[in-house]
Amino acid sequence: MAVIELTVNGRKQRTDAPPGLMLLDLLRDSLGLTGAKPGCGEGACGACTVLLDGRPVKSCITPAASARGKTVVTIEGLAPEGGLHPVQQAFLETEAYQCGYCTPGMILAAAALLDRTPRPADAAIRQALEGHICRCGSYPRIVEAVRLAAREARRD
Repeated sequence: MAVIELTVNGRKQRTDAPPGLMLLDLLRDSLGLTGAKPGCGEGACGACTVLLDGRPVKSCITPAASARGKTVVTIEGLAPEGGLHPVQQAFLETEAYQCGYCTPGMILAAAALLDRTPRPADAAIRQALEGHICRCGSYPRIVEAVRLAAREARRD
């Protein structure tokens, strides 16, 4: 077992992790954060996406040890307490979800995009969401949600 210290959703965490433990398992099983979803187990579907030092990563293929000393943001910690992040609000307003399984990963990838590129073109939105599979086929509404979040963020 190795001790891993990291910051998750603004809180310092210290936990034991066996060798080979993936970040997804640490978040879900050790810390009780179930927003990142297990999907393909190969980093292809995006359901497990979290932000690691502000960059989207597929937590099912990211060793927990690689997060040592870093900051992780999950869907549970994206927005200020009691509120919604602009991307979360836009997903609600555009109904950019059906079953919701892919939604946390899509939202985190979109939030990271808007942090880097406040006015993304549709091509940039699609590129940022590459590797995120929506089994319900809500892609047009998802792109619209990211556009809306970008417009709303510029008004602030």
